Amino acid sequence: MAPELVEASATDLEDLVSRWYALATAMEPYDELNELEYTALDDVPDDGFRAHLDDESITDYLIVHEDTTIGFVTLCEGSHPSRRYSKSLRIVNLAIDEVHRNQGHGSKVIERVRALAHERGCDHLKVSCEWHNEDARRFYREVGFRQKQVEYAESLE
Repeated sequence: MAPELVEASATDLEDLVSRWYALATAMEPYDELNELEYTALDDVPDDGFRAHLDDESITDYLIVHEDTTIGFVTLCEGSHPSRRYSKSLRIVNLAIDEVHRNQGHGSKVIERVRALAHERGCDHLKVSCEWHNEDARRFYREVGFRQKQVEYAESLE
């Protein structure tokens, strides 16, 4: 049975923040620019996800498998009117709980995201991941994404 994407609501904010914190903490070792401001989950405000609820271009979904939440995905619509492929759906966050990984859930989520993108009139999907996160890079290649560009970052401190 494939996991469902259940649109998150205000009652899901604590779960979203908790899952985001786990993802963000896992991303810290990949680059110094990933260093979190918060030293504990209890310090993280829900303001960011609360803002998503009011932003029509961003949607958070809980990933639910057999009545159990096993992850979350954040999607953001974007556009480049001057391009032939002008309307995109970006996967901002995608996290499957570690105990549920390597069981095909991530691939099924991507299939569902593709369907959502078509329903919204998008003509392409975008996603980025940490350069040194080989597992994420392999996953996205295996589900059909290709490298398009490289993003660079620089600390201004």
